[in-house]
Amino acid sequence: MAQSCLLYYITDRTQFPGDESARRRALLSKIDEAARSGVDYIQLREKDLSGRELEKLARECAVIIRILRTKNRELRTRLLINSRTDVALAAGADGVHLRSDDISAATARSIWQQATARDSQLAARGFLIAVSRHSASDVIRAESDRADFAVFAPVFEKNDTREIQAQGLDALRAACAARIPVLALGGVTLENAASCLAAGAAGIAGVRLFQENKIEDVVRALRGI
Repeated sequence: MAQSCLLYYITDRTQFPGDESARRRALLSKIDEAARSGVDYIQLREKDLSGRELEKLARECAVIIRILRTKNRELRTRLLINSRTDVALAAGADGVHLRSDDISAATARSIWQQATARDSQLAARGFLIAVSRHSASDVIRAESDRADFAVFAPVFEKNDTREIQAQGLDALRAACAARIPVLALGGVTLENAASCLAAGAAGIAGVRLFQENKIEDVVRALRGI
């Protein structure tokens, strides 16, 4: 199970100390750390930024990962942009993460396909589409919409921004019956991650889990379950 556990770091620079400049430096350093440590996906989720600011930051993140890829051909980290398919395409990211109230995965796929008609390099690079989902039926719908994978939340804790109660392991297990990978998010720790994987989750997603710990240690612990 170790190597099959997908790991998904969701960013939040506002959790870092200091002014905006210091927070951005800390975020870029953490992204570098995550990629070097073998995290599969990084979602740039800086919701307070304007489209222009998000694109600028996304380009910086994409450059970091691109440079690391030239040094290590086996690097598998992929950068996804929260909600903004247009920013993901403009910044050269590897894909987009769609919230439950965003456009459908099918629509995002159509936007990407239209973009490939104008830029053949996009087609060669591919484009990942991840989605946030809160029920098994929503995950099945995402599968039909050709999403690549789903992040199911919250498993253990209440999501304050949406006032959605913790869904629990039984709901996670039901969601994992879908044919696309499902990652567990929400109150997942090193102590309870094994129960998520046992319920069928393909991996673990988190903010604090990665930002507040040495990522190399987190990766080793989760892939050692």
